[in-house]
Amino acid sequence: MIKQKEFAKRRLQLMGVAGAGSVIIVRAAAQKVRNNDVHYPYRQNSDFLYLSGFSEPDAMMVLLPQEKGSRSILFCRARDSHREMWDGLMTGTEGAVEQFGFDEAFPIGEMEKRLPQLLRGCERIYYDLGKDPDFDQVLIGWMNDFRAKTRKKFLAPDEIVALDHSLHEMRLFKSRTEITAMRKSVRIAAKAHQRAMQVCKPGMNEAEIHAELLHTFTSNQCEASYIPIVGGGVNACVLHYISNRDPLNDGDLLLIDAGAEYDGYASDITRTFPVNGKFSGPQRDLYQVVLAAQQKAIDVVRAGNPWDHVHETAVQVATEGMIDLGILKGSLDEALEEEYFKDYYVHNTGHWLGLDVHDVGEYEIDGHSRVLEPGMVLTVEPGIYIPKNATAIDEIWRGLGIRIEDNVAVTRDDADILSSDICKTMEDIEELMAS
Repeated sequence: MIKQKEFAKRRLQLMGVAGAGSVIIVRAAAQKVRNNDVHYPYRQNSDFLYLSGFSEPDAMMVLLPQEKGSRSILFCRARDSHREMWDGLMTGTEGAVEQFGFDEAFPIGEMEKRLPQLLRGCERIYYDLGKDPDFDQVLIGWMNDFRAKTRKKFLAPDEIVALDHSLHEMRLFKSRTEITAMRKSVRIAAKAHQRAMQVCKPGMNEAEIHAELLHTFTSNQCEASYIPIVGGGVNACVLHYISNRDPLNDGDLLLIDAGAEYDGYASDITRTFPVNGKFSGPQRDLYQVVLAAQQKAIDVVRAGNPWDHVHETAVQVATEGMIDLGILKGSLDEALEEEYFKDYYVHNTGHWLGLDVHDVGEYEIDGHSRVLEPGMVLTVEPGIYIPKNATAIDEIWRGLGIRIEDNVAVTRDDADILSSDICKTMEDIEELMAS
């Protein structure tokens, strides 16, 4: 678990970036109604979680950077014995200070009375407009009131600065404790993928495999970090397939894209394997192309290499492999220049990973691909998808969809493959399924 002192350190770091004369406001995620009076499962706003570890709704964080004695304040729900009978224990204002290390805490019902006073004496507000329209209007109304008053009476903020750039740059670089949490998330996801390989057999349904994944996550006190993709046969060619209800047929491949969330941190892993436990000839040939592309791409996940070098490496290996198999025509240079590969290699090779599955952080700096640095964590996930209606190529390839995805941390040396426990060579997959 991330400890209180690390959250406090993050808040101080952010306040140092904002500087004295600023106020930082971060709102908790709102509860969402699913239907009538039933809510969707609650998930805290990732920025809020990163700065506090506080996972309850109806909360707001106010950070006041000062030359001396910066303050952190949490507005949250006051404890209510009647409400706790329905929803369980609440942290309350005392718990916000004792358990989460805030300097002060007040009931959320007092926010509109207290916050304008906290804004006085500040020059600027760091806050992300557009995420909470109702509060946006309240905040802008206060600023208009401030402007209408004589500036000689008090200094008040006259601009709102987007918070996301500074905060998301911080989130991009993971600490040791964050990497430890992500390792645990990956280990639990690895158990789920392994379980899926072990139980899979022809005649089962995608829904049964989906259930095995969720059982493993839940029994390890995690939840899915996103809706799992369990695509058998041609369903593997649908990139965001989540119906997960079709039968699994003998001779087909099964693509599973599933990750666990532990302590707020996500894993995101994909494996593709034969439903009957044995790769056929064409499946074997195409799988080897994807695996080779991934292995070469992981090799270039090194500090100092550009981010886009990972994608370019995977694309080159995959394109060369598809030419060798007769799926693409022409020379390698022509296929890359004309982007023929995009018919079957349709997505980027990875993304940042952290509190969000598609985590925050810029991919370009001043129009150029940013350089990889230690502490960054990304996915490496080449994939080739050949639709059933791809009549321009040999029938043996049609309907095959293969993706292999690992979670990789950038270090000063070789890449740290967090998900290395999950087998991915054809020999290892077949051996596991046979066992």
